[in-house]
Amino acid sequence: MAQVQYYGTGRRKTSTARVRLVPGTGRIVVNKRDAEDYFPSETLRTIIKQPLVGTETEGTYDVLVNVKGGGYAGQAGAIRHGVARALLEANPEYRATLKSAGFLTRDARAVERKKYGLKKARRAPQFSKR
Repeated sequence: MAQVQYYGTGRRKTSTARVRLVPGTGRIVVNKRDAEDYFPSETLRTIIKQPLVGTETEGTYDVLVNVKGGGYAGQAGAIRHGVARALLEANPEYRATLKSAGFLTRDARAVERKKYGLKKARRAPQFSKR
């Protein structure tokens, strides 16, 4: 018999995470590597676990993630978003908890584009009167 799986796609900055929740022991696998090996800091690993901790489902699902684009912080945020969406698919009653914590909202902040005549998005070249 096929095992039940829940899917969620999360995005943050330029990162996209495809998250799959499978009933299990609480393992987190990111790009075929353990989360402890993939993410250098404990802070990023706690960001990933936030939706599971908030809904009190930390040890009940294995989290299998395929993530690409961006850096570690953006990828961790994308995974958190994807986990929250997958949990919502698993149990719609989690909606109030996840929504109040802000895990279902896509963080729209991204890098502003560079404008011509400027050195960066808003940084103008140094001005000198003479």
